[in-house]
Amino acid sequence: MFRVSDEAIPAPVRTVARGIGQIFFQENAVTGGLFTLGILVNSPLMAVGAVAGSAIGAITAGAAKFDAVEVSAGIYGFNSSLVGIATLFFFRPGVGSLGLLVVGCVVAAFLTRLMRRFVPFTTYTMPFIVTTWAVFFLGIALGVARVEPAAVVAGTPAPVVVPSIEAVFHGIGQVKFQGSIWAGILFLVGIALSDWRHAAWVLAASIIATSMAFLLHSPREDIALGLYGYNATLAAVALYLWKRSLIPPLLGILLTIPLTEYFPLSGLPTLTTPFVLATWMVLVFGWLESKYVAPQEPSIAT
Repeated sequence: MFRVSDEAIPAPVRTVARGIGQIFFQENAVTGGLFTLGILVNSPLMAVGAVAGSAIGAITAGAAKFDAVEVSAGIYGFNSSLVGIATLFFFRPGVGSLGLLVVGCVVAAFLTRLMRRFVPFTTYTMPFIVTTWAVFFLGIALGVARVEPAAVVAGTPAPVVVPSIEAVFHGIGQVKFQGSIWAGILFLVGIALSDWRHAAWVLAASIIATSMAFLLHSPREDIALGLYGYNATLAAVALYLWKRSLIPPLLGILLTIPLTEYFPLSGLPTLTTPFVLATWMVLVFGWLESKYVAPQEPSIAT
């Protein structure tokens, strides 16, 4: 299978870039580099947050003597990288927000370690979710300057494309808070250079989720921003990695849609919570099937 190698990249850079790549389950620094470029063309500030977050996570893990192989693979970088992006998505750069970013990225690395050690199932981006909720509400409590919800990030001008296609690529880009078609394209190319099957699932997931949201008459603005696609893309790849089958990823994709629709009613930032919950639900279905649905003996034809 075609895959671009990252072994020639210096180890420290490789570790940080792999941390960014692991956001989409890709242990590949080249992929992480393209992800960073995708963020950079839309928001240089959030690109700094992504790199700084992954670096802080890796440094924290190394200093705490976490498993060296896992550190090198970027396992302790991806949650911290997402925290770095999210902090600068919600808050303006300043002493308060940068302090929250550093502390949040360190906490996310330790939380990743604790969850991997004590939670008996895959926790995915839950360390990022929990840490970012804490950062978000702490930042509000401390009066850290917020980014205006209506503010538009000035990035590279987008090409003129059919709105539905734009929504699909926004669905890929929004995994890292990027409502940009260029980000979505660069993310997809980066994934394809690591594993074309994962890229196929990411594209299919965004198409399916976006199409279903249209059919269900979900808010058009949210669909156009890609808010129904990004959780589906993560669920598809996560469940494909769990079981090489069509059914689990497709089920995960469909489950993210109502979760994306209704989770905001909780009052918490949605982030990647629909992805995690949908994936956990499918994993529970799989556990129940293996435990209580005994395989049938093949019948003898008469």
